[in-house]
Amino acid sequence: MKSLPKSPSNAVVFVLPIIVVVILSSAPSALAQCEEAIVANGCHDKRESMKLKIIAFVAILVSSMIGVCLPFFSHYIPSLSPDRDLFAVVKAFASGVILATGYMHVLPDSFNDLMSDCLPKNPWKKFPFTTFVAMMSALFTLMVDSFSMSIYKQRSSRASEMGGGQENGNRRIENSEHGHGHAVVLNDASSQLLRHRVIAQVLESGIVVHSVVIGLAMGASDNRCTIRPLIAALCFHQMFEGMGLGGCILQAKYEFQMKATMVFFFSVTTPLGIVLGVGLTKVYSATSPTALIVVGLLNASSAGLLNYMALVDLLAADFLGPKLQANMKLQAWSYVAVLLGSGFMSLMAKWA
Repeated sequence: MKSLPKSPSNAVVFVLPIIVVVILSSAPSALAQCEEAIVANGCHDKRESMKLKIIAFVAILVSSMIGVCLPFFSHYIPSLSPDRDLFAVVKAFASGVILATGYMHVLPDSFNDLMSDCLPKNPWKKFPFTTFVAMMSALFTLMVDSFSMSIYKQRSSRASEMGGGQENGNRRIENSEHGHGHAVVLNDASSQLLRHRVIAQVLESGIVVHSVVIGLAMGASDNRCTIRPLIAALCFHQMFEGMGLGGCILQAKYEFQMKATMVFFFSVTTPLGIVLGVGLTKVYSATSPTALIVVGLLNASSAGLLNYMALVDLLAADFLGPKLQANMKLQAWSYVAVLLGSGFMSLMAKWA
């Protein structure tokens, strides 16, 4: 497990500003008709929108921290510990939020960007780039998931074999005292822990990409009519998405430093995007062709990753796992939670 990367989301956070610079380099080349489409009206007020952005920065930062940190206080509330039924229901709700984020927010945004009238008809309107990139992103996530598990299982197996006599001796003693299946149980527990760690890191990578993009869009906008409802929607989004990620981090059983790092990067990505957007307002053009293409492709890849993680690594893993399969009542309540989470998040698509 020591060879597992500290957190891929860390690298993503520092790479995204470079992508922003690439976007900005094409801002002056925006098509004239697209620039003229954003006409000044009662909603465009730079001073008022700046006040709202400051409120958004604080509110989203606090909401993100509350959401992602809540699962860590489960030891103070025994009913919310990972082995309890209530935790499974809350996690199902948060998984529904993540699922709806991919399908109802990120994917439509990508469609809007890549099908914009500001882009040339050929090739952007002659090929479904959004769904293609989302599909490839989901497959790539599966590859990362699969290869990560295979590589680290092999390394763990070699380390166990090289450990030699003492470890093997301990296993023989445990077997003689507690039964022949105990070593197998230990191996399964180690494999499950590895699984949780891969899920937590890959999931955060997808969330970080989307969070920076939406923060950038809010920071660069001076439309107070758009920003005001977006604040409430993003606070809800970040809190419950954070709960889902926090639950995965908790199950991964990281040490304090790693937990703090992952919490920090999840919490600051959207506010960081807002700050970047504000700082680049004068040169950033949301309608420039390169901006639309880069943001659209990022959203498509993020959507594919989030959809895969929500359906395969979160929902399918839990609903087809032994705990929910053995308890029909808990399974039914978990489905209700998924529908509520995805339903509320889908409703947010009206404003965000």
